[in-house]
Amino acid sequence: MDWRLTGRYLEACNCEAICPCRRVGGRDGGRAQFQLCQFALAWTVDTGHFGELDMGGLRAVMAGYWDEEEPGVPWRVRLYVDARADAPRQAALADVLLGRAGGTPARNYTAAIKEVYGVRPARIEVIHERGRQGIRVDDAVTVAARAPFMSEATVSCGIPGHDHPGEELVHETLEVDDDPLTFEFRGRCGFAASFDYTSESSHLRQGAAH
Repeated sequence: MDWRLTGRYLEACNCEAICPCRRVGGRDGGRAQFQLCQFALAWTVDTGHFGELDMGGLRAVMAGYWDEEEPGVPWRVRLYVDARADAPRQAALADVLLGRAGGTPARNYTAAIKEVYGVRPARIEVIHERGRQGIRVDDAVTVAARAPFMSEATVSCGIPGHDHPGEELVHETLEVDDDPLTFEFRGRCGFAASFDYTSESSHLRQGAAH
């Protein structure tokens, strides 16, 4: 299947800014600050297709955690897909963001996902305005920005890709309440960037063009 999704990415986790997982000034990141990394990740697709499906305007959020002490440090996650989309588009979002469709997410992060608690259609709001960034998923996930975290060094994250550097944030609120995922933090870190995810076939074509 040929596909490509481009847009804006926003995340929050329980580490303090700058998250130690980030690449800062070209130096690779390391381990999480605390034993558990608990997070919410959000994607807004500005333009894109999955085969013949138009994916523009759709949103998705992933909440989950990983434990530094667990062998292989596997992720355990739940994915929320845009309730405004029809079933084929919801399935396409899940296939891309959980790595089932291969491509960029499979190269960037999805190999770490070992357990999916479920894929759920939901009402999703993601705000990408600088200083007002936020995420809301029904009553399950709430993220609200406090302010950018000022840094002179370039900061990037492996989930959107290190070729898409962005802005480190401090979030006022990170709340997830959807059993078995239940956590709440104040004043912890976040990150905002663009993303450009492609299928292997699109990736090969882009490489040949260059």
